[in-house]
Amino acid sequence: MSEGILPGTQAISGTERRKAITAGVIGTIVEWYDYAIYGFLATTIASNFFPSEDETTALLATFATFGIGFVARPLGGIVIGRMGDRVGRKAALVTTLLLMVIATVGIGLLPSYASIGIAAPVALVLLRLLQGFSAGGEWGASAAFIVEWAPSNRRGLYGSFQQVSVGLGLLLGSATAAIFASFLAPEQMSDFGWRIPFILGGVLLPIGMYIRRNINETPAFEAAGGDSEPVASPVAPAVKTFAVSILWTVAFYIALTYMPTFTEKQVGLTKAEALWSNTIGLALFTISIPLFGLLSDHIGRRRTMLISIASFLLLTYALFSFMLSMGTLSSVLITQLILALMLAAFSGPGPAAVVEIFHTAGRSTWMSTAYSLAVALFGGFAPYISTWLIKVTGTPIAPTYYVMLAAFISMVGIAAMKETAFSKLK
Repeated sequence: MSEGILPGTQAISGTERRKAITAGVIGTIVEWYDYAIYGFLATTIASNFFPSEDETTALLATFATFGIGFVARPLGGIVIGRMGDRVGRKAALVTTLLLMVIATVGIGLLPSYASIGIAAPVALVLLRLLQGFSAGGEWGASAAFIVEWAPSNRRGLYGSFQQVSVGLGLLLGSATAAIFASFLAPEQMSDFGWRIPFILGGVLLPIGMYIRRNINETPAFEAAGGDSEPVASPVAPAVKTFAVSILWTVAFYIALTYMPTFTEKQVGLTKAEALWSNTIGLALFTISIPLFGLLSDHIGRRRTMLISIASFLLLTYALFSFMLSMGTLSSVLITQLILALMLAAFSGPGPAAVVEIFHTAGRSTWMSTAYSLAVALFGGFAPYISTWLIKVTGTPIAPTYYVMLAAFISMVGIAAMKETAFSKLK
């Protein structure tokens, strides 16, 4: 079978392939900007929706609400993932984008606790659940969509752009929050400034919807007929995906979402410094991902991801110790840049690695569900768990233990996976 041709399809042109990948990337950027902006503005949200004399208690409530959004992700993975397998990847991607923007703009327009009392945090929780439902379907649908469009010898590289789009969404969200924190006084930021980044998420909707509505289904989905059942049980691949995803999601949310709060509260950076440092780390993370995706096309997914796991086991404690002992912006920046590279080594080959172990007919459902369950149980509550660990242990180094435990579990998952980089897509 020649490159770019699947049973029942015509040869895929480079233009068609690039258009499809662009659609997948841009839509996911919008999704993850919307989803992540909450984490970057956590301390400000805490003062508006969870007023408390104890600042840590208010922050815990805010991160609990952040984590609650992940509770709905497995349900989104099942419902929207099934839509992706039965109706098409395109329909799933359009649905997730619309739901995400509605929830994000809703948060930006939501009255504070001072205005409507307990109804404010209740409504915030409901909107976070809607965001989580959308994100649960988005991750698997977009990963399947992009990898299924890829040439067989470049699935690692192409699949890495799914994570690039996540990184760009986070980068856009972090940079937006940093800009407003830099130009608005703290009182202005707390009063109205925090709302603007959420409302801006709605401005991106027409762009993302136009692009996603004007793309074709993937050749692999069309070849599978769209409604056939997998030829083998998906349970074993789902369990492996769940285990592999634990480090992925824990490191992701601690290194790239929780870090601004951590460096502000534990290292003593200003809000603007913490956000700009995080933004620079996100930029390196995003740029580096395709390099590791391409590397995995040459040396394999397992080997590339094991390099990342080893780095988290060996370096996490030392990096956090360095940052906390120095207590400077430069030490934080060095730490975040190294963590960004460590995570990029996992995120580059990650999408292709999990896509390749499932059959096309059930891929979106099972991959989305397994990944979302790992996020819900381990990653979504990582900021909350980190804050709680610091409080109960009395030491800011405590989050590193959680990261290292996650790395060990994912190492077991990787060891159970076969190398799929050099095999045909099922």
